[in-house]
Formats: sequence, structure tokens, C-alpha cells
Amino acid sequence: MLPPYGERCEIVETIRLLKEAFAITKNELWLKAKALPLLPGVYIIRDKTNEIIYIGKAKRLRTRVAQYFRAGVPHDAKVTKMIEHAFEFDVIVTQSEFEALVLECSQIKQHKPKYNILLKDDKGYSYIKVTKDAWPRISAVLQKDDDDAEYIGPYTSSFAVRNMVETAEDVFRLPRCNKRFPQDIGKGRPCLNAHIGLCMAVCGGKITHADYMQAVNGALQLIKRGQNEILKILKQNMEDAAEALNFERAALIRDQIVAIEKVNRGQKVVRTDVDEQDVVALAASGKSVCASILRFRGGRLVDKQEFVFKDTQDIDAVREELLPQFYLDADSDIPKIIAIDALPPDADALTQLLSETKGQKVRLYTPQRGDTEKLVQMARTNAFERLARDTGRATREQKALDETAALLGLPEAPTTIESYDISNWGDGTSVCGMVVFENGKPKKAGYRRFKMQTVMGTDDYASMAEALSRRAAEYEKGTNAQFKIKPSLLLIDGGQGQVSVVRGALAGTQLADVPMFGMVKDDKHRTRGLVNEQGEITLSMHRGVFTFITAIQDETHRFANDYRKRLQKGRTYALTLTQIDGIGPSTAKALMAHFKTLTAVKEASEEQLAEVKGVGAAAAKRIWEFFR
Repeated sequence: MLPPYGERCEIVETIRLLKEAFAITKNELWLKAKALPLLPGVYIIRDKTNEIIYIGKAKRLRTRVAQYFRAGVPHDAKVTKMIEHAFEFDVIVTQSEFEALVLECSQIKQHKPKYNILLKDDKGYSYIKVTKDAWPRISAVLQKDDDDAEYIGPYTSSFAVRNMVETAEDVFRLPRCNKRFPQDIGKGRPCLNAHIGLCMAVCGGKITHADYMQAVNGALQLIKRGQNEILKILKQNMEDAAEALNFERAALIRDQIVAIEKVNRGQKVVRTDVDEQDVVALAASGKSVCASILRFRGGRLVDKQEFVFKDTQDIDAVREELLPQFYLDADSDIPKIIAIDALPPDADALTQLLSETKGQKVRLYTPQRGDTEKLVQMARTNAFERLARDTGRATREQKALDETAALLGLPEAPTTIESYDISNWGDGTSVCGMVVFENGKPKKAGYRRFKMQTVMGTDDYASMAEALSRRAAEYEKGTNAQFKIKPSLLLIDGGQGQVSVVRGALAGTQLADVPMFGMVKDDKHRTRGLVNEQGEITLSMHRGVFTFITAIQDETHRFANDYRKRLQKGRTYALTLTQIDGIGPSTAKALMAHFKTLTAVKEASEEQLAEVKGVGAAAAKRIWEFFR
């Protein structure tokens, strides 16, 4: 029989304290690792809660495990964090490096440790959508909608689907605009795509419905059957059209044939003589590593996959972990040949395991010259480009935060910025909008709205003070997920007056020490500077900060005004309802809450109106008659 819940909690806490009291130091872990054998095996590292946080394999257990805990050995950010949380480790000795690799893979799949490379299955499925309109459209989509369109698929590669659709659109010059046919035929001039030969310009009115359908069907044949099959059909159709003296249609089909052959020739730059091959390369930049995998099937590039790993610069370690995780997944397609920029240390064992899994010989090698070596360089270029895109965005945002911190004299870049603006209307009612920028980007899940509860009349100073006081109170209660986060910087719309009033409202609260500045505008309503009790900081000479603060101020103003307008709209509708005899504010509010819009109230039957709480049959009749 289990002891009472309270006693069980005490037992758990006692065990936790005992574990901490007898915690093994890093030096003790190093001494323990030094006693391991120089044999292959798997090591399992746990934290103080006994949770497995990392699983690795080693050709020599002593050498590999000891390097984690030996003082003075440099590690990247990911490994450093793992070591900080390491409390204990176990090892399983195996007969060979191959057995260690097999065991490591199975253990990682079972436990999914926090600090191992875990490839997220974010591919999903992609489809090719064909609408059922009179003039059908073809597009690549990520999911099926509940409509009457035809869906071809599913395909596991969104890259391949996009390529197929784009090729079909290029070859058959299908429209890609938002125009609707036949409604928009003859309205306006054809777009740029038509002028450069990428669109048949249905909107110009010169393409018959029959010719359009022939192009759509040809595009679908190209997608479903491939280039060789559709070429045979098109050539026969061209000959038939020529024999029937329909030279215009024959010329159109001829152009389609030329386009397909041109695409086929252009694809030689991403072709390989090997029927089934993957090309893998990795690149590192800053604190991230990217792996790019180009997948060739039937000699053509059919897919590209990229994986970015943060907080590490160790390309060799990522490569060693990535390959078994990627290729030994249940849904993975193991090719006959894998060309890679460098072989992992367990290449022989990995090759054996891949071959056994595939059921035929797999070759894993590093090309030194020729076309395949150029493809490896192409994969590496793609990896660098992906890192450049990711770090480029982060760098711009971080640069803006760093410049803001330097200009405002903050000790570090503000990771969480909260900005407030008051919006009011003629009757003296005010609301406040709060927006959040996290790491330099809007965090819309953190946006909040305040409707004034204590301020009577139009008083921006008092309204701002109330909003920030309530914000501080929510932080101290700690019940709201967003309000539990302490901001690094507070920005309020207004000058020194607003800053002084809000500073007084926050005095004695846990937000009193947060840096705060007012955002002031010039006579053209553009951001001019930031102010606090010490004076104003002009932004005109600091382009990056000016742009950043302007974006925050504009977003805050938009959000506050949007809230006020929606409230005002709802109140206007409610006032219309209160004009009806016997309908007061509470009943009007109930009607708007039930029907959402005034139009829906107008169109409702007496029976539907009577279903609303507080609205009886008599009131429903009066409402119905009022709108008629």
C-alpha cells in the first residue's frame, strides 16, 4: 500500500536532496572515465533526475568519454551545456564498432535524448491541386482542402512537387496570376509573363477554351507520365494539327515540344550519370552547422533537404551523428551511392549497416574529382546559402538590438521589448495596446489589450499609468504566461510627462527597475527620438535604431487603433439596437454576442431572435419589425 501523497512528496524531495549531496563532480566523472576500457561501445549520459540526455558510440570508450570531463578541453555550446547537466554515465561494451553503431541508433530512437541530433519529420506531404473550374488551374499545395478539386499525390517531397508544377507551367505557358476566367478575359492588358513568353495570355482573349484545356491536359500528362511519354504524344498531336491545316495549333504544340527539350537540356547541370545517388555536404557559420542533401533518382535531381543545427561548430561531430539518423529512419530511402564531403570515422561500420538495411551493397565515398565532386561543392554552396539566409536575418535583428542598447546605455541588448500606446475617441473612452518584440521580432502571441477601468474622460497620462500598473500587478501575480516574462525595455508613446507619470505608477513594483523611454514624434508624425527623465536622445543620426524604433512605434499604434475601432464598431451596432423600444444595452450586447454582426441580426427570423438569452417572443417581434 502506498504512503499518503504528502509523505510520498517528502520521500521524493529527500531522495533529490541526497542525490545533490552526493553529486559526482566533473573531476570524479573524469576519473571514472579514465577507468573505462579501450574497447568499442555505447555511453549513456544522464542528468541528476536520471533522465538520459545524450547517447554516443565510441571506438575506444575511455578516450571518447574522458574528453568530455577532462579540464581544459574546449567544447562548443551544445556540448558545454550537456556537460553542465551531466550527473552520471553508464557504458555498454560491444564486440565491434559495427555493433556499437547499431546499438546507438536503436537507443537514440527509443530515448530521444535532448542533446543528440534529432531530425524532425517536418516534410509532411505535398499535393498537386487541379481546380474544377471551367478554366482549371494547377498549383502545388501542402494539404488537401475540403473542396471539389482534384489532388494528385501525396508526394513526400515538396521540392519535387514545386519543380513539377513550375516545369509544367513553363512548358505549357499556363497563367500564374490571380485573374479569374472567363470573367477577366479582355479586361486590361496582359502581364509581363505574357510579354516574355512565359504565359499564353488567356486574359488577352486570343486563346480558345479548347486550346487552353489542351495545354492543361498536356501539363497533367507531363506531371503524371514524364517527359519522354508526353513528347511522343505532343509530336503526334503536332502532326495531326498540321495535316488538318491548323497551323496555329501546330505551332503552339511545336513551342511546347521545344520548351520540354530545353528544360531537359537545362537539367544537365543537375544531372548525374548514376541512376540512384545522394550528395551530402556540410558547412558551418557562426554558431550553426547546416547539412545539405541533394537526392538524385533516375539521374535527375528530385529533392533537396537541409538541416540546421544550432549552438555547434563541430562539423565532424554533426556529420557522424547525422548520417545514421537520416538514413536509418523507417521512412528513409537509402540510395545505392552516397557521395559526401568527408567520411565519418565509422564509415566502414555505417556502410555495412546501410547495406544490410537496404538489402544490397551501398557505397559511401568522398569524390576527389569529376562531376560528382562538383555536385558535392554544389551541396556545400547550398548549405552556406541556407546559413547565410538564417544568420543574415538574425544578424540584422541583433545588430539593431546592439545599437539600441549602446545608444540607450543599457548593459546588454534588450531581448524582450514591450511597447504601449493609448487610443481614444470622442466620448472620452480610452484603450491601450501592448505589443511585444522578442529578439528584435514581433511576438504577436504576447500582444495584450487594456480597456480603461478607472480613468474617466480623455487622459492619456492617467490611462498609460493605469495600463502599466495593471501590467506590473499581473507580473507579480505570475498567472499569465506572457505577463510572467519580465521585459528588458519598456517603450511608451509620449514624452517626458508620460514617462514621469508611469515611473511613479511603477514605483515599488517589481518592474520599477526596467529601463523605460518615451517615443516622441515630429510634426509630421515620424519618430523623432526617445526620452526619459534625463532628456531626449535624437535618432536622426542613428539610422538602424531609427528604423527599429519606428517599426515598434508604428506597430503599437496600429494595434491600439485596431482595438479601439473594433470596440467602437461594436458599440455603434449596439447603439443601433438600443433604438428599438424595450431593448437596453445588456440585451443589445447579448444580441451582438450571439449573431456577431448587425447584418446577421437584421436577417434573423423572429424564432432565431427569441432563442437569444434575455430576448423573449415579444422583444423578438419588435426587433424583427424594426428592421423591416
